[in-house]
Amino acid sequence: MGIYGALSTAVTGLQAQSFALEHISGNIANSQTTAYKRIETDFVDLIPDAPVSRQVAGAVMAQSRATNDLQGDVTTAGRNTYMAINGDGFFVVEQKIGTNDGNAVFGGTDFYTRRGDFDVDKEGYLVNGSNAFLKGLPIDSVTGNVAGSVPEVIQLDNAFLPAQRTAVFNYQLNLPQLPKNAGYDPINPNSELLDTADYTDDPTTGGGGFVTANESDKFLSDSIAGGAITVYAENGAPANVQLRWAKTDSYANGGSDTWNLFYQSDADATGTDPQWQNVGTDYVFGTNGSLSPTIASVSLTGLTIDGINIGDVTLQHGSNGVTQFADPNGTTEVTKLSQNGYPAGEFVSVEVNREGRIVANYSNGKKVELAQVVTANFNAVNELKRYDGGLYSATSESGTPILDIDGNVTGAALEQSNTDISEEFTKLIVTQQAYSAGTRIVTSSDEMLQEALNMVR
Repeated sequence: MGIYGALSTAVTGLQAQSFALEHISGNIANSQTTAYKRIETDFVDLIPDAPVSRQVAGAVMAQSRATNDLQGDVTTAGRNTYMAINGDGFFVVEQKIGTNDGNAVFGGTDFYTRRGDFDVDKEGYLVNGSNAFLKGLPIDSVTGNVAGSVPEVIQLDNAFLPAQRTAVFNYQLNLPQLPKNAGYDPINPNSELLDTADYTDDPTTGGGGFVTANESDKFLSDSIAGGAITVYAENGAPANVQLRWAKTDSYANGGSDTWNLFYQSDADATGTDPQWQNVGTDYVFGTNGSLSPTIASVSLTGLTIDGINIGDVTLQHGSNGVTQFADPNGTTEVTKLSQNGYPAGEFVSVEVNREGRIVANYSNGKKVELAQVVTANFNAVNELKRYDGGLYSATSESGTPILDIDGNVTGAALEQSNTDISEEFTKLIVTQQAYSAGTRIVTSSDEMLQEALNMVR
């Protein structure tokens, strides 16, 4: 190669170190950029074709090496819509290209990003700091399962959440073998029992019965509290259901341990008007404290509380949900009391839960899952093409995206840049020294050429 070859090789070295300096400069400049992935520099030696005994070191070429597979630190964030991916994968996003009749129009091309600083814009879309719109899979409001397999741009609806009528409430408890109600007298046998003659048969059904307002005081004395729960009518109107249990027979009385459940149908009833309604089912217990036969549920037809029509409600006990085990306090112990109704609610906020689902919060305390955040994985993640704002697109070298909904998304968190400032400064020193050494080669080659030219003189 000679002097000219050395000079040419030195120039490629200077070009390569300049290329590396660009990477270092960009990495340091983006050390605080959310989810930025630093770019490393690879140097490739270029060997001229020659016999083995005449081979020379040759020139050098610099090329970029991505670090898309290296995660930055994940830190907590003050916004519930911010999110970070723990492990592999990218958020699937799309870019807005304009509006039509006030509605956003999207380009239809998927991009990928690790930048999770998403916030809700005025149209209800989740948009990150580089103006990329988050995509996900809708969730079926009835089943709670993901619906579909093609990600869609997520748009939140801030409309009121309609009320839901109470159709089921779950009720489980333990009744004491000996209820110590106000009428109980330990020296008076069977004083804990409610005489069924003390309440009136239901004229509609001919059975079940109810307690009138006039009979209420004695009924309260001969029964024990069983908890209370608020239920909701179809229009969201609330009604408070007071529950009481009365033991009507016992083994000690020559019969079986039998209980009746009552609910207060009209708190303002007077005179002979019904105030407490019997649900119409005998709860009979064996000597082992379990129901015999088992009662998994009870239907309350046309439930009306204080004039508010709730409708048909299923009182769900489940398997072995009501028991009668000895209790020294002589009171009920409620272990489950819940219902599926709620009033109308106003949209309050949105968050990302631990399963990676977008959840809307309403003023009635209801949380509704709206969409599942999707992540995309690639077989050759470092072969993605990068764009401004931390966006990437798939290439033939990266392979097609593999969508995942395993829930490796963390809410109220952000991924930081994977740039290490101290490491970049170290590379900066090495690059600067290598560049300086390259200039010495150019200087030496120039001096040697001058010496050769001087021989002609």
